[in-house]
Amino acid sequence: YKDALAKNSPGLCLKICYFVRYWITEFWVMFKMDASLTNTMEEFQELVRANGEESHCRLIDTTQINARDWSRKLTQRIKSNTSKKRKVSLLFDHLEPEELSEHLTYLEFKSFRRISFSDYQNYLVNSCVKENPTMERSIALCNGISQWVQLMVLSRPTPQLRAEVFIKFIQVAQKLHQLQNFNTLMAVIGGLCHSSISRLKETSSHVPHEINKVLGEMTELLSSYRNYDNYRRAYGECTHFKIPILGVHLKDLISLYEAMPDYLDDGKVNVHKLLALYNHINELVQLQEVAPPLEANKDLVHLLTLSLDLYYTEDEIYELSYAREPRNHRAPLLSPLTPSKPPVVVDWASGVSPKPDPKTISKHVQRMVDSVFKNYDHDQDGYISQEEFEKIAASFPFSFCVMDKDREGLISRDEITAYFMRASSIYSKLGLGFPHNFQETTYLKPTFCDNCAGFLWGVIKQGYRCKDCGMNCHKQCKDLVVFECKKRAKNPTAASESSTSKQEPSRRPEEGPFTFPNGEAVEHSEESKDRTIMLMGVSSQKISVRVKRTVAHKATQTEPL
Repeated sequence: YKDALAKNSPGLCLKICYFVRYWITEFWVMFKMDASLTNTMEEFQELVRANGEESHCRLIDTTQINARDWSRKLTQRIKSNTSKKRKVSLLFDHLEPEELSEHLTYLEFKSFRRISFSDYQNYLVNSCVKENPTMERSIALCNGISQWVQLMVLSRPTPQLRAEVFIKFIQVAQKLHQLQNFNTLMAVIGGLCHSSISRLKETSSHVPHEINKVLGEMTELLSSYRNYDNYRRAYGECTHFKIPILGVHLKDLISLYEAMPDYLDDGKVNVHKLLALYNHINELVQLQEVAPPLEANKDLVHLLTLSLDLYYTEDEIYELSYAREPRNHRAPLLSPLTPSKPPVVVDWASGVSPKPDPKTISKHVQRMVDSVFKNYDHDQDGYISQEEFEKIAASFPFSFCVMDKDREGLISRDEITAYFMRASSIYSKLGLGFPHNFQETTYLKPTFCDNCAGFLWGVIKQGYRCKDCGMNCHKQCKDLVVFECKKRAKNPTAASESSTSKQEPSRRPEEGPFTFPNGEAVEHSEESKDRTIMLMGVSSQKISVRVKRTVAHKATQTEPL
């Protein structure tokens, strides 16, 4: 631009400014992320303004970035149709497949449109999602949906109920296909085809043949055979709004990036490679401009957001599956739930798990609690009934704890907030570590864990007690506690028991284990490092399984089934 001014060439100056304007318009993210580029643009504007070219200065004004609708409104909620006025249900069993698929599509599109042009470039250069948070969140959402599908099926206590959830997700998959949301469709079908679900033979006996036929068609559509040929043809025929299987297109980008050289033989830049990469990336970016043809309810969005804040390992999911139908469990010899060759589900995203920070989890929980009380606290007294709470809790494939009710039969806002905080598996795995002062303790009378309500087994040193607030818990539960330690004044009883706990380590094993009224003795090894997961089904039935067992037990750490 300085050279053009020196040559007294206003036409060239104008061309340069129009070129910069195109750069700002098409690649606006770079100007918001690169501080040095922002400083350079400010210097450029000062130069143009100093030469009295205000019209040129307006062309290169970076403040126009915030005027772009799809950059400014990344988190704006899709407006609901006010003509549809009905009571919103937060219960999974009451949600129609169409309603569920639309809200999953809303969350998917919200995540997809945040992936910028530069994010795709970074993925090409690094071949991974490291230090690429927007793409990592998109992958985590896909994996979270797949896990959520599995856990919702496994959360039901009977084969009939599990089959009903399975059928419902097949119907959700059909609606996702109609919405042309292939990425979430892959996640749902991948969850249903997971071996932890396909092994449930007794559950499969309650699934109609027509449903298995639909699943087979969906699996064939998403099959990796011939480089996802069926999917590519179906995707190519779609018009208007559509969400691609991101992993497939990222693999295409990587293949193109590695197949073509950066420079030609004469040392010149390979423009054909740059153009091909640009066309592929730009096609994905342009999809963000087309809004989904659906309506979203913020309360259901909050419910799904909290439901998808999950993190379970493969081992934990398999433990839940085997707890529902053990290996040697006999079932009718019918066709399995899934085809013999399930689709290859986003293997490019394996190992990517959601990593929200504690503030994000707390925000999701608070929004969910607000939605619950908005729709179920009719008299606005700050309480909901125990029955309503159990129905809401049954809509989540969460670990759960026993509620400490302030009023008989009623659940307060604080209690339900604490419930969702503790129930969220990912929240506990963040290792938030409230400042409890736990100390290994020997109890002289039967005591229950304040975290999972299970009995503290053993002869001596049965569990841990907080010296400040008096909370009792298992060894494996002390790192999962989410209640804040509320220090209290020491009383004689607590001091007496504390002093007793210090004198008890010398107790001899001949005194024997604690005996229940039915005369059965239970042995317990304090070296166990199991982590107990509890699920609650629609009938409030509890199921407890232990993960990563190092020793054998003759009883669980929690209440029996």
